[in-house]
Amino acid sequence: MKMLTPQSEAELAEMLAGASGPLCVQGGGTRGLAIDGEGLSTRGLSGVELYEPGALTLVVRAGTPVAEVEALLAAENQQLAFEPMDHRGLLGTVGEPTIGGVIAAGVSGPRRIQAGAARDHLLGVRFVDGSGQAVKNGGRVMKNVTGYDLVKLMCGAHGTLGVLSEVSMKVLPRAEASATVAIEGADLAAAVAAMSAALGSPYDVTGAAYDPEKQTAFVRVEGFADSAAYRCRKLVSELGGFGSPQIESEDVGLWQGIRDGAGFHGRAGDVWRISVKPSDAVALAPRLQAEALQFDWGGGLIWALVPAGTDLRARIGVPGHATLVRAGADTRKRLGVFQPQPGPLAAISEGLRRQFDPKGLLNPGLMG
Repeated sequence: MKMLTPQSEAELAEMLAGASGPLCVQGGGTRGLAIDGEGLSTRGLSGVELYEPGALTLVVRAGTPVAEVEALLAAENQQLAFEPMDHRGLLGTVGEPTIGGVIAAGVSGPRRIQAGAARDHLLGVRFVDGSGQAVKNGGRVMKNVTGYDLVKLMCGAHGTLGVLSEVSMKVLPRAEASATVAIEGADLAAAVAAMSAALGSPYDVTGAAYDPEKQTAFVRVEGFADSAAYRCRKLVSELGGFGSPQIESEDVGLWQGIRDGAGFHGRAGDVWRISVKPSDAVALAPRLQAEALQFDWGGGLIWALVPAGTDLRARIGVPGHATLVRAGADTRKRLGVFQPQPGPLAAISEGLRRQFDPKGLLNPGLMG
């Protein structure tokens, strides 16, 4: 695939204004988009525009690698609190994840249940729409909420409304310590009950996941070392009715694996990401007939590994969203990547795409 790689927002605008055919918009190419057309990557739009640690504010060009952003923040003991996933192991892709790709895809990890999603940390954006017009929306500080709705709209649009050139985000302090309580010997019903109890407790839980192969639920707390240790001890005491809780000695690799779907790396089959109410997870899990399952967000996020070509949406039967994360091109075309929208919402989405991308250039067909 030929790849367009603009080096400035002006060059990006010129390319989009002159484009006549479909474009496959991507950042570092780590999410394996399968869009027919000419490639357009934002990786040439790289660099930090503004970083004010005291104001918890970061402005960065869209093609900047996530690793570079995280290293910059770590030097000031700060972080992207929404804990973005790295898709490369799950999808078998290469390249460098970019911050623009993270925002365009709305990628959030285990800490979403406590710190909020990627969109909740987005303050402002600059992007170029499908007609080649540069647009600025939102601001660079947390108290500026001008145009917030459009800022949030770009997060999770997967490049179908415009190509991001710059994003402004709030960042948060990085915790001094992280500790995890592992509740062993828990079936799914007990695990969901334990995670719900932990999330409803006063102990400020920042992660709640379940591995059915190990029959173990994991509950994470973060903060000052003494506080995290105290809260873990309290959770061990209060979660004893759901299994055998104990404090994990090391948890960084554990939560990176949960974030990145490590249990499915290198395993054949399609991977689906299903979002439901945690209370529906127990009844839903056996209906999926999956080869493997992983649960996050207290049971509200289910990762499922199934044989290639399986229509998992036909098995769900409860309110929710099922996204096809990994599959062959034929399966993606037949089933669609995203959950079909209800008629009125689909009409609104289509109207937005016509407004922002009148020529239908940007990742056509990706969102249905």
